[in-house]
Parts: sequence; C-alpha cells; structure tokens
Amino acid sequence: MTSSRAERIALVALTVLALVLSGWSPFDRLTWFLEVLPVLIGLPLAILTFDRFPLTPLLYRLLFFHSLGLILGGHYTYARVPAGDWMRDVFSLSRNPYDRFGHFVQGFVPAILARELLLRLTPLKPGKWLFFIVVSFCLAFSAVYELMEWLAAVIIGQGANEFLGMQGDEWDTQWDMFLALVGAALSLLLLSGVHGRQLERIVSGGSRNDSSSGSN
Repeated sequence: MTSSRAERIALVALTVLALVLSGWSPFDRLTWFLEVLPVLIGLPLAILTFDRFPLTPLLYRLLFFHSLGLILGGHYTYARVPAGDWMRDVFSLSRNPYDRFGHFVQGFVPAILARELLLRLTPLKPGKWLFFIVVSFCLAFSAVYELMEWLAAVIIGQGANEFLGMQGDEWDTQWDMFLALVGAALSLLLLSGVHGRQLERIVSGGSRNDSSSGSN
C-alpha cells in the first residue's frame, strides 16, 4: 500500500506553502533557518525517492506533520509558539511546553522512519532487537541534535539563545533526550501494527511488479 502520487504531491505543496509563510517575517531569521533546516534537507530527498523508493503512507503523513511542527517552531521560536503560551497559562506551567512537544515528536516520527529503513534495507525482522535498535537510534539522534545545539551556541554565542529554547531550565538537554526516548518507544508500541501491514503491501506490490517485468 503506497500513498497515491496525488497525496504525496499535496503533502509536498502544503509543506512548501507552510515553509514560505513561516519564512515571512519570522521572529528571528537565524533561528528560523536552523529550525527548518531538516525540512530543507529532507523534502528534496523525499521528492527524489518518490518513484524509486516510495515510503508507506503512514510515514509520509508523519513526516509531513513533523515538518509542520518544525516550521511553526522556526517562525515563532519554540519558546514563543502561541499554542504553547496558551497551554502554559491554562495549566499554570512554568514555561512554554512547545519545545518539550517538539522533542517528543523528534523521537516519535524518526522511530517509524528508522523502522521502515531497517526492515526494508537490512535482514532485521520485527521483534525485540528491532525495537531496541530503533529506540537506541532515536536516542542517539536526539543526543546528536543536542550536540548540534551546543555547537551552535559556541559558534553563534548569545544569538543561539532562541534556537536552544532552554527557558532557564538547567536540565533542558536531559529532558529533551528523555522525551525523544519516550516518543520513540510509544510510537513503536502504537504504530508498529499498522506500519507492518503497510510495509507488507509495499513489499508484495514490488514483488508482483518484478514478476511482471520478468515475464515480459
């Protein structure tokens, strides 16, 4: 079961539109660029692999919503997203929680991406080892992201404060990695079933296409 070309084109168009709108007078231009950089890298890769290596519909949709989250955080900065301010005020929180949500998603979505690539490109099969490796990958990815934030702070100096989004929390880095870990584990627990069924349809569809080509 691959997503239709029309759906993929629509998701790309909506992502590009959101990207353009977010780049229109963002709170901080440098922060905007740093936050949307994964989208600027990932979107062309997704387009280039539409035909040669189509992903599951679930993964395309998750990547789309993840992109919107990055784009929104880039426009306002993660500490100033209005929805986060609303939640802070309603629930009497000490900080805007959008950054926490962003790092949770940083584990939730890449978990399915890693699962799909490992199942399709390696001999790994669904099971405990796959779960462990995917969660470990997401935790490592989160740690690398935190190192990138640290490097940005070293290079840019005070200008990186908006990108870091620590909001005065000395344990922000640890919270970010913990939430990515939780997001990855929860994603696998909730979505592995539907993801596995979609993967089976992609693999069986590819096998039929190969057989048809051989018979011709």
